Amino acid sequence: MPDRDFEFDRLPATLIRRLNQFAVARFTTSMAEAGLDLTPVQFCALAALHAHPGVDQATLAGLIGYDRATLGKVVGRLETKTLLKRQIPANDRRARSLHLTRAGAELLVRAEPLVEQLQPDILAGLTPAEQSRLVSLLGKLLCALERGAHDAPPMLSSRSEDP
Repeated sequence: MPDRDFEFDRLPATLIRRLNQFAVARFTTSMAEAGLDLTPVQFCALAALHAHPGVDQATLAGLIGYDRATLGKVVGRLETKTLLKRQIPANDRRARSLHLTRAGAELLVRAEPLVEQLQPDILAGLTPAEQSRLVSLLGKLLCALERGAHDAPPMLSSRSEDP
């Protein structure tokens, strides 16, 4: 018989999932209000390509923490929207490097300030010192989990978020 005092709503995984739901909802609303058709993962992919132009799809997946299958769908949608393009590098005819298009770069310029403006909403219940500490602890936890990832199952796809 399960323990009736088990507090699933106090589990770190539950709290993180709920915070993610809130953050995604705020992101989606903010983009829609600005007339931008962009999901959080699409934004991350564009931002990573801006910082690392010419990476391949597998590298991009690693940069933003998504599995290759999900990222393949994301890249396909971004390519359909003409926000990125795939190019064949001269040194490897089998590879495909990814690059922002002018439209992708322009969309990123419009979206970045909106994403920055969302952060205070997400952390609104914390003092500035607590906000800094939380971000530091989340980064530390993520690094520790990624270091141990060799024993973990493959990166989960983002089923709760439309690529």
